[in-house]
Amino acid sequence: MRALGAYHNVFSIESFMSELAELAGADPVEFRLKHLDDPRARDVVEKAAKEFGWQKGQKAPQDHGYGFAFARYKNLAAYCAIASEVEINRETGRPRLVRAVAAVDSGQVVNPDGIANQVEGAILQSMSWTLYEAVTFDDVRITSIDWQTYPILRFDAVPEKVDVHIIDRPGQPFLGSGETGQGPAAASVANAVANAAGKRLRDLPLTRLKIKEAIDA
Repeated sequence: MRALGAYHNVFSIESFMSELAELAGADPVEFRLKHLDDPRARDVVEKAAKEFGWQKGQKAPQDHGYGFAFARYKNLAAYCAIASEVEINRETGRPRLVRAVAAVDSGQVVNPDGIANQVEGAILQSMSWTLYEAVTFDDVRITSIDWQTYPILRFDAVPEKVDVHIIDRPGQPFLGSGETGQGPAAASVANAVANAAGKRLRDLPLTRLKIKEAIDA
């Protein structure tokens, strides 16, 4: 599993950051910038927000939600910030990631296509974990034993658009970017789901049934 504990840890931390921003009556991006001293961290947050078209206080279209998240992988590798737009079908609870915009700082860039591909893949993989994937089991055995019984992202749920913007740092050390996107993607999607549904969900995966139950509660 790519990113290992960073996926769950960043999901928790960055979900909570957006909850704190809401309680403070602050914009999620502005709130993060207020508490970030690292200029490279601030740069990726500002870049992702700008390219997404994030505006303070902006309301998403009906049944849509916006979410944001940031992390530096293991606090020593690449920086990554992701903004997401999610649509929710309020009748069924089905979530759909409409678009995602990422900014990444991996130090000096050698292969920009490689970095972009890694982050695009991270967003799709993390989206699948966050919205669909779970091992099921009964008292005796695992019951999700094949691709028919294990829930996973399908082609009809792939986002309309995924953009990755790379901040090059000539002369700076190379930073690993292969697992930098999974954590921020999970939290960004979860924050967008909360924004669209009007309810905060904390139990992964954020399935259609869980979202529908939260909306109806």
